[in-house]
Amino acid sequence: MTQLHLAILCTTLAGAMIPLGAWLAVVERIRPNWLEEEFRHSVIAFGGGVLLAAISFVLVPEGIDKLPATASVAAFAAGGLAFFWLDRMISGNGGSKAQFVAMVSDFLPEALALGALFATGDPTGPLLAALIGLQNLPEGFNAYRELVAGGRKSPKTILGAFAAVALVGPIAAVLGHVYLTSLPELTGFVMLFAGGGILYLIFQDIAVQAHLERRWAPSLGAIGGYLVGLIGHLIVH
Repeated sequence: MTQLHLAILCTTLAGAMIPLGAWLAVVERIRPNWLEEEFRHSVIAFGGGVLLAAISFVLVPEGIDKLPATASVAAFAAGGLAFFWLDRMISGNGGSKAQFVAMVSDFLPEALALGALFATGDPTGPLLAALIGLQNLPEGFNAYRELVAGGRKSPKTILGAFAAVALVGPIAAVLGHVYLTSLPELTGFVMLFAGGGILYLIFQDIAVQAHLERRWAPSLGAIGGYLVGLIGHLIVH
């Protein structure tokens, strides 16, 4: 199997976690109600922990290796400001799509970067693929819940949209593999831009939604998600 085929396979599996997470949100029913609520918030927190691990162990370290210090800072800041603008725009239109936007917005640049990493044989490629899949599952779960609660789309329409989003991964990976391999600076910019945007979303939307008064499982879920990333990082290095 070539590196391109491996990149396509990994991003396809990672993308498949999006509709799978949505499907779990459809069938998930836990009683009593307090346990169901705590479970949902724990899932949100776990996804936040995985996202933070992806920033800490892959996106920022790999990005700063490819860019000068000033450009690295600018790229990371640009990502945060861009996601801030996007969040403000959605809120201004009365939308309730924060989780969906986070899912799509971070999946695209991560898949681009993943394709480039596999092309160079970087050992962090499989780790990034695993983290993408782990974050897509809870993001798909929570984004589905969020859109259904908005009441503007039918569940079938939402599931179809999530399946379409999953196809973005392998397409972006091919583009990254073909075009970003010879452009390490652009690859670094994409990774740091994604890192800045994800960090904004973690503290603006995900951490807020994960909080529950007098409940500790969501916070432990965030620790668990970050530990998954740490373990993967230690295995690779």
